[in-house]
Amino acid sequence: MRILTLSTLFPNAVQPNFGVFVERQCQNLVARPDVDLTVINPIAMPPFPLRYAPPYKALRQLPEHEQWHGLDVHRPHFPILPKIGGAANARNIANAVLPLAKQLHAQNPFDLIDSEFFYPDGPAAMLLSKALNLPFTIKARGADIHYWAGKGGCKNQILAAADKSAGLLAVSQAMKDDMVALGINRDKITVHYTGCDQNIFHPDAQAQSDIASLIPTQPYSITVGALIARKNPYLVLEALEQVPDLHHVFVGAGEEETALKAAAERSGLAGRVYFTGALPHAALPGLLANAKMLILPSQSEGLANAWVEALACGTPIIISEAGGAHELVKDDRFGRIVGQTADNIAAAMRELHDHTVPRTKIRASVSNFTWERNAAELDGFFKGIIKTA
Repeated sequence: MRILTLSTLFPNAVQPNFGVFVERQCQNLVARPDVDLTVINPIAMPPFPLRYAPPYKALRQLPEHEQWHGLDVHRPHFPILPKIGGAANARNIANAVLPLAKQLHAQNPFDLIDSEFFYPDGPAAMLLSKALNLPFTIKARGADIHYWAGKGGCKNQILAAADKSAGLLAVSQAMKDDMVALGINRDKITVHYTGCDQNIFHPDAQAQSDIASLIPTQPYSITVGALIARKNPYLVLEALEQVPDLHHVFVGAGEEETALKAAAERSGLAGRVYFTGALPHAALPGLLANAKMLILPSQSEGLANAWVEALACGTPIIISEAGGAHELVKDDRFGRIVGQTADNIAAAMRELHDHTVPRTKIRASVSNFTWERNAAELDGFFKGIIKTA
């Protein structure tokens, strides 16, 4: 089975955590018998002079073709107009990728195109599918539906790609329901839960020596993810003001980082709040396993990998009623699903502060979230698509 995976979100030397879950999915899929996979990771490139500014300057230096952690990865550039040109992204990707895809297909024919995000990957895959006469599938993960469907010129592309696809995947049942509400055919959608490396994320995970200094000696809560508005990081700060015996660690970077640090300073929380910036994915197990709780009150999610990874470490979670929250937190011993207010978050923090449930019991709640199971399901899904194409 020859798969062409199209994914705009994929790790590289400049952004090693960028879509690491897609990398893990691909690695475990290609490890299965009789599966061959080629990744095309289109790199967005703005016009002059922005392409010479960070991070684009560094991205321009990435090799166009490389072996990345055991995967065959191509990285062609496609043009973008930041903040105003989103509706053109899918066609720009298809135009940039098609010559390479034709060449690869001629050398060793593919059986299927797998697009890893609904927008812009899905509509781009639709255009490639027509040119190469191949079936294509799309996976919906969260913002690729919740955010892009609300952007001018994108929703119709999303619906057209869904209609033309040979099959669709959703990271949670809630994500599937959101897709149906958007106008997508329910019968075409298969729920496909993420995986988690259970050998790395576990209650006894130790912090790496270079990360240990980032862990407060006092009990701490933790937030893992991009520091952007839709993740509601300011609510975490407001809640922390009401729980004086907890410190908090923000792991990640993003456009709100500077403002968030300033807000912590104004609130008198600077001595209790730690900002690590972006960290290698391998640094997360120790940080999560030593935390009292993970707090991630996002406005929208599909089913966040950070939720699963925290629970696998035996760490309870406080999350908003977003995406597949209820599919993961089925017992309040393992966490709380709360309203998106500081008071609700603070109340949950106080309840979990003296949490006495054994971490092994919390871990058991996500024992089925493995990359091996994820890959086996994906293998069967793709083979079914190819068989009926």
